[in-house]
Amino acid sequence: MRQSGNILVIGACGQLGTELVPYLCARYGSHKIIAADIQKPLAPFPSDFVLLDVLDKQSLGKIIKQYDIQVVYHLAAILSAKGEQDPAFAWKLNMDGLFHVLDTCVELQVKQLFWPSSIAVFGPTTPKTMTPQRCVMEPTSMYGITKLAGERLCEYYFQKKNLDIRSLRYPGLIGCKAAPGGGTTDYAVEIFHHAILYGTYQCFLEPDTYLPMMYMDDAIRATVELMEADPKCISIRSSYNIQGMTFSPAEISKSIQQLLPEFTITYQPDFRQQIADSWPKSLDDTTAQEDWNWKSDFDITKLTQTFLQYLQQNQPTPISKLNN
Repeated sequence: MRQSGNILVIGACGQLGTELVPYLCARYGSHKIIAADIQKPLAPFPSDFVLLDVLDKQSLGKIIKQYDIQVVYHLAAILSAKGEQDPAFAWKLNMDGLFHVLDTCVELQVKQLFWPSSIAVFGPTTPKTMTPQRCVMEPTSMYGITKLAGERLCEYYFQKKNLDIRSLRYPGLIGCKAAPGGGTTDYAVEIFHHAILYGTYQCFLEPDTYLPMMYMDDAIRATVELMEADPKCISIRSSYNIQGMTFSPAEISKSIQQLLPEFTITYQPDFRQQIADSWPKSLDDTTAQEDWNWKSDFDITKLTQTFLQYLQQNQPTPISKLNN
């Protein structure tokens, strides 16, 4: 079921939005896509772009009316590591922003809404391996708390307001076209840039920290496949588990060394280690497979080859450490 009507992507300049907007333009036509963010993009989008602070509900409504928006992808959020540095603002942006989008979509009769959740909703009491779709969820980071609250809000608005809202619990997202946005899994992006630029990387997690990961191409495809799925097939209105691959910093460094033998890695764990230790190692995404035929395409070998090839063909930009 292909989406109809104009599409608004909020948070378009982030790691996910940077790659989602061109994908949507190619699929539906640039004239139907509106990219929005609180800051201007570093490079032009193939679609129209508007400045938007999602905390400004009035401006959000004006944009939806002006462009006759029927589908919204709400991606704006403070991620896990940055959220721990300013938990009050993380709560404000993540929760008030979501409330504004939910209410405005209902008020203006927007047909469909996508909102991303995260593995951060899980906590130290959650089963670590093949984490079930439904299980104990006791997040210990402000980011995780807002995502769990957001899941409950999304299901509430579906049940009470009949809003067609859909969501994915993203693993760590690994994209080569944008800088990471302040997440605990960002080492898996930084490591490739540093491998090309410097030949070495200092990791902020311990070498045997296993986390679920997903290459951005898989994440974009999963997002659009979910949004295009027949509503009758959607059984989860909080957020779906989706699994890509699982690896540790030691394993991804060995994979890089297969192509760059001189690459070295050192370890200096920081506050993000505690966050990572509370998260699952792998996810059971059987429900997503059964409901809308989800299947990942990238493994660690294909990820490494694709990422390094891209950076070798496109000059990588140095990425500042979040704690600098």
